[in-house]
Amino acid sequence: MERFLFYANSAILCSALGLLVTILLAYPLADWLAMGWQILAHIGTLLFAVGVKVAYVARLVFLSRLGRPVH
Repeated sequence: MERFLFYANSAILCSALGLLVTILLAYPLADWLAMGWQILAHIGTLLFAVGVKVAYVARLVFLSRLGRPVH
């Protein structure tokens, strides 16, 4: 379970970084991108947000199974 907890924590970090990048591309830097890239940035924003949520729920499950406090 420790390994899965590590994967969940890593997934949260990667998803959060991806979310930050896609938000920057979709909004403040949108003037520099072609329309296709803007569309991909907006879709990526949705997908990375879902990734953060799913990884967080997985983290809570693994913490619970390890007997650690879930805040």
